[in-house]
Amino acid sequence: MDATELLKGAIDIHIHIGPDPNRRRRVDGYQAAVQARDAGMRAVVFKSHDYNTTPVARTINQMVPEVELFGGVSLDIEVGGLNPDAVEVAGKLGSKIVWMPTFSSQNDMNKQNRPGQGISILDSQNKLLPIVEEILDLIKSYDMALATGHLSTPEIFVLLKAAEQKRIDKILITHPLSKWVGPTASIEEQKKMMCPGVFFEHCFTACMPHSDRLDPKDIVEAIREIGSEHCIMSTDFGQITNPPPVEGMRMYMEMMMLLGITEEEIITMTKTNPAKALGLSA
Repeated sequence: MDATELLKGAIDIHIHIGPDPNRRRRVDGYQAAVQARDAGMRAVVFKSHDYNTTPVARTINQMVPEVELFGGVSLDIEVGGLNPDAVEVAGKLGSKIVWMPTFSSQNDMNKQNRPGQGISILDSQNKLLPIVEEILDLIKSYDMALATGHLSTPEIFVLLKAAEQKRIDKILITHPLSKWVGPTASIEEQKKMMCPGVFFEHCFTACMPHSDRLDPKDIVEAIREIGSEHCIMSTDFGQITNPPPVEGMRMYMEMMMLLGITEEEIITMTKTNPAKALGLSA
């Protein structure tokens, strides 16, 4: 089976669409939906660093009903940061994912040497902020997935402990290997992060020239060490410097197969696991 066939029924839980207030995008929501439909994909999740994408997804889904479209909210400064009100609105709208801070995170700002005070989920004693406890309760109440966004590795460990105590059973470790953003977690650290409901989301954009230029073999190594049953393949595409997201997923599948990942493992990481993370039927 080639990647064109594997795309049928696949789910990409992480693509970026226009309009975007800060950067050009390869596709808008409608274009992304049509391309996913034409490829036979099952579902796509729209992500923005700046606003809740659920209303966009639900509106476009009425025009392109053949593919399931979902949205969520990133807790960046544009929505008030660690804002329980934004999370509750997300839940009431039927959002599927709540991402912890991304570009606004203190971790990203430190990595990129950007000035200013970014958002951390920890206090000066490295304890989880009470407002994050409130956010986790809302995520659990509305049965949304918790994604770690661009938090640091130490923050993720504290967050996972709290999420496990609250029995949140859908957790995404967002691009764990990326260097420019996010945790850059070692394999050993990833193994320590494993708990019920956790999926490691490996984004193909990290391998692209405009990003980390991560060797795809590093993703394969992580999959082999952690197990495909605990991993998700997504593109994180939508950048003007990359192909459209659907083509990105096809390229990703082809690359993984060239490096020894089996068709069955790709099905697990692009169909079975994303469906579980989104609370969809098998």
